[in-house]
Amino acid sequence: MAEQSYRYSELLAAGLSREQVRRLTEQSRLHRMSRSVYAPSANQAGRLQAIFRRLPATAVVGFQTGAQLHGFGDARSPDVHVIVPAGEIIPRIRGLVAHEAVLPVRDPVLLAGVPCASAARCAVDLARSLRRMEAMPLLDLCLRVAACQPEELRIEVARHDRLRGVRQARDLVPRADPRAECRQESQLRLVLMDGGLPPPEPQIWVPDSNGIPLYRLDLGYRRQRVGVEYDGSSHLDRVRLRRDRARMNWLAANGWQMRHFTDQDLYRRPAHIVQTLIPLLHP
Repeated sequence: MAEQSYRYSELLAAGLSREQVRRLTEQSRLHRMSRSVYAPSANQAGRLQAIFRRLPATAVVGFQTGAQLHGFGDARSPDVHVIVPAGEIIPRIRGLVAHEAVLPVRDPVLLAGVPCASAARCAVDLARSLRRMEAMPLLDLCLRVAACQPEELRIEVARHDRLRGVRQARDLVPRADPRAECRQESQLRLVLMDGGLPPPEPQIWVPDSNGIPLYRLDLGYRRQRVGVEYDGSSHLDRVRLRRDRARMNWLAANGWQMRHFTDQDLYRRPAHIVQTLIPLLHP
C-alpha cells in the first residue's frame, strides 16, 4: 500500500474483507487513525492525512501544528490545529482543534501530505493567541530555522490588523531574533525588554587579549560589559560547574559583570531580574 490514508469503505472496495482489516490492524500493518479511516503508518503524517479525509476542502493546518510542520513548533501540543473559514461545519474529532478565521489563508503549502498555512501565518497566529512568554520563543525559533524571513512576519502581521491579539503580535514581531538559542533565553530577553531595559544582544563572543573569541554569553550589553545568563539544570553537573567557575573568574578579571538567573527568577519573580540589572546599566 502507498503511504496514505484509506477509508474503511475503500479498503473493502479494494477487496479486503472485514476480517482481513481486523487482522492487519492487530498486526500493526494498518492503524486506525480516526473514525473509519486507516493508514499504514502511525506517524504524524499518517494521522494528519487521516483527519483531513474527514474535513472540508477549505481546511488547512495552522497554529501549533502548522508551526511543528514548519520546524519551529512546540512538540508539547498533541492536538491537531486546523484553520477553517468562519461558519464552516467541522465534524467532532478527538484531538482536533478547529480555529474559525475571517482572514483567508493565502497560498497554503503542502506539508506531510496536507495543506498547511505559511510559516509566517502560523507564527503570527500564535503571536496573537499565546501568552507573551510562550510566543516570543516561537517567533525567535521561526527565524532561527529560516522558516520565514523578518519581512514576511511584518507583512503578515499587517494583514491581521484589528483582529484579536494583534497588538501583542505587532509588539513581539519586531523583537524576534534568530540568534536566540533556547526557549529560556528568549524569555529572559523579553523580561528585560518588558522591564524597560535596552534590548540585550544575544550570543556575545568575548575575545581574549589577542582578539580571539574565547567565551560566549547568552545575552549581554557590550558597552557596559554586562552579561546575563540563564542557568538550567545542566549547570549542576560537576564538570560543567568547574568550567563555569573558571569562565566566570576570567570574565570578572577582564571587566565583565555577570548576572545569572534561574527558572525561579524567570517565572516567579521577573521584576527581580530587572531590578538587579538596572544599577549596572544605569549607574
